[in-house]
Amino acid sequence: MAIPMALYLQDAHPIAEAIEIAKYAEREGFHAVWQADSRLVREAAVPMAAFAATTDRIKIGSGVIDVWSRNPARLASVFSTLDDLAPGRILCGLGAWWDPLAAKVGIERHKPLAMMRETVTVVRSLLANENVTFHGEHVHLDGVELDYVYQERRAKDVPIYIGATGMKMMELTGEIADGVVLNYLVSPDYNSRAMESLDAGARRVGRTAEDLDRPQLVVCSVHEDRQTALDMARNMVTQYLGQQPHIMKASGVPQSLLDAVGEVLTWPATHEQVEAASRLVPDEIVQMLTASGTAEEAKSAVRRYVDNGCTSPILYPLGDVKATITAFRDF
Repeated sequence: MAIPMALYLQDAHPIAEAIEIAKYAEREGFHAVWQADSRLVREAAVPMAAFAATTDRIKIGSGVIDVWSRNPARLASVFSTLDDLAPGRILCGLGAWWDPLAAKVGIERHKPLAMMRETVTVVRSLLANENVTFHGEHVHLDGVELDYVYQERRAKDVPIYIGATGMKMMELTGEIADGVVLNYLVSPDYNSRAMESLDAGARRVGRTAEDLDRPQLVVCSVHEDRQTALDMARNMVTQYLGQQPHIMKASGVPQSLLDAVGEVLTWPATHEQVEAASRLVPDEIVQMLTASGTAEEAKSAVRRYVDNGCTSPILYPLGDVKATITAFRDF
């Protein structure tokens, strides 16, 4: 059976161009297109709405929206609105955000596991057309519902995914979510540990990790010249080594490399800093964390993620996006 392929769009393309890419992915048989809240560059809901309004079949997911900067009631209303545009095609991906960005905008991510549990509980209940009273550590609602006046009052078919990286969040995902958005720039070996943690959480509620959908972001750099492909991916790997080392640690990147890159990069990093730090990153680290190389090498790398638990690769293409879609349409 063909593996359902998906596409990840962040902020590398103007939205008008991203719409055409989403439409092309749909024509080529892709299962989903995912849009991130991209740093402080692009908010996810607006392009998701654009994709929803201009496609017919492809699913549209947030990969991911953070749970700190939007009230859970407002999150529910956002995804209810998106479902109005594309009923049954919206996927709600939520994440715990990251520092230093959260701290720099005045948000202290205190007890993120509790925050995620409370947010998922409330958002799911609101989307199910329930009247919600909830008082937790973070979330407080008093008799709140999605108060439809001019439209049909109905439960919204919007599955909830958690973008988990750490193993405690992975266990929570197995317990409470419909699916997990596995992160990018991790190694296939990381997936094996993630599956164990997902399974541990799932078994608390009488299911297994196999009962969850498990799409995975995969940085994909394809070029007929292998070295060119690796070099295209190196800058992205470098940026994450310096700015989101928690992801890199989870994949087994040596602390010595994280420290060396961290000495060069500030936040936000300049292009010159990324270029300088990238010279410290060897090819084997790029290959460990991405699907980079010729088309066949990239397919082989993506296959390793699938073999280790991914149910739907979400390709984050570097370089020619349409060529990448075409290369994987029959994967």
